Amino acid sequence: MARSEQQGLQVLSALDAAKRQWYHFTAIVVAGMGFFTDAYDLFCISLATKLLGRIYYTDLSLPNPGTLPPSVAAAVNGVAFCGTLSGQLFFGWLGDKLGRKSVYGMTLMVMVICSIGSGLSLGHTPKSVMARLCFFRFWLGFGIGGDYPLSATIMSEYANKKTRGAFIAAVFAMQGFGILAGGIVTLIISAAFRAGFPEPAYQDNAAASTGPEADFVWRIILMLGAVPALLTYYWRMKMPETARYTALVAKDAKLAAADMSKVLQVELEDESKKMEEMVCRGNDFGLFSPQFARRHGLHLVGTATTWFLLDIAFYSQNLFQKDIFTVINWIPKARTMSALDEVFRISRAQTLLALCGTVPGYWFTVFLIDVVGRFAIQLMGFFMMTVFMLGLAVPYHHWTTPDNQIRFVVMYGFTFFFANFGPNATTFVVPAEIFPARLRSTCHGISAACGKAGAIIGAFGFLYAAQDPHKPDAGYKPGIGVRNSLFVLAGINLLGFAFTFLVPEANGKSLEEMSGEAQDDEDAARGATVQPSMA
Repeated sequence: MARSEQQGLQVLSALDAAKRQWYHFTAIVVAGMGFFTDAYDLFCISLATKLLGRIYYTDLSLPNPGTLPPSVAAAVNGVAFCGTLSGQLFFGWLGDKLGRKSVYGMTLMVMVICSIGSGLSLGHTPKSVMARLCFFRFWLGFGIGGDYPLSATIMSEYANKKTRGAFIAAVFAMQGFGILAGGIVTLIISAAFRAGFPEPAYQDNAAASTGPEADFVWRIILMLGAVPALLTYYWRMKMPETARYTALVAKDAKLAAADMSKVLQVELEDESKKMEEMVCRGNDFGLFSPQFARRHGLHLVGTATTWFLLDIAFYSQNLFQKDIFTVINWIPKARTMSALDEVFRISRAQTLLALCGTVPGYWFTVFLIDVVGRFAIQLMGFFMMTVFMLGLAVPYHHWTTPDNQIRFVVMYGFTFFFANFGPNATTFVVPAEIFPARLRSTCHGISAACGKAGAIIGAFGFLYAAQDPHKPDAGYKPGIGVRNSLFVLAGINLLGFAFTFLVPEANGKSLEEMSGEAQDDEDAARGATVQPSMA
């Protein structure tokens, strides 16, 4: 047995070797419901934007119903990402300073308050309504941002090393159900209102095509995002602090052993003396120290850049798939539908795509991540996303013909499948495994924030870039078109493939092995570190 394993704390060894128990699945559900809420809140706005344009920006003298002006559309779609980025950095840092559990409930309360506030964004003018909506969605994103580093870190620190990847990925996979729920809820609500308040198409009667009841639809959709967060709050407050934070950061081995004895239902010794020996090793360098740069600098660059590049492609696809569906004529022209009919058709299309492509991809990762490893899944995902985007872009005009629309949607669905059975899951998992406990939440927050910076580029950039170079939408300047945008996204995925080689493989290793906390200062002096993956 290696010296580091002999000197390790019994409570950490017990967690690493623990068989799958009820508390593992409880932790997945409790942390996963936060991600369910996150995905619902962040993606439901894309379903509501068409309705917002109809209600607040329609000019009845024009042949087509209103759409959000470019600046408003960019703000409504992207402002939550700005809040998420801020929340990831702030709560990531706070989770290492105060403890994971101490700040875990704060994020949910922010989400609940701001989900309700988003639906209650009232005003006498469109500008005032949109301003209030953007305000609440920024702070909603702030709460959502905190859930990324905290949920990932908590799950990684609770899990055993054999199935840790699957447990963390399962938490993240709840995003798929959140996306699906956003579509289903919109489908149900729009169908119910459509049946109760029949409306003519815009081209038949412009004024009557968007009735006053449509204003309730988007508000109800947004406010329902508070429900899963409320249901989760009590159980989050019941979870004990993770043993790794209590022992390795708070330096209280006695409390860590007591907490985990209850969770694991085994007797664990008080190892305070061994804890003092570990503290004396000098393995307590900070984020901006030369030691961190030498041992984990490239790892942080790898996790941050791959997440950044992935989210440019992933979020631009998700937020604007409704526009792509319109371009290929899978959804009829807006003027041929009423407001509620348009929302119903968009939600039906996105729900079908989520059901067939998005959700299965997440769970393929859950089942295979501890079999083939994080590195292989991430490389494969980036590569296949590149292939399918090129497959869409090269013969793009072929896909837009009536006979090939369904095939286009199938190809488009495969890009989502390999994003989720690929880097969208692994970029979330790996930062929670490879950094020291005292910096784990912070480094995950930094990586996630870089991802959201990419999402902002995707949300704002694709909105303009995908405009037709000859016939842009009203208020937009000519862009490079959907076809050329797909070429750009394919190139971004190829860069993600290259930067994956900076990320180490954590499969089957303990968190302390990956972070170097199992090493003493003599090892550190020899420059021991976990190298980036090269195979």
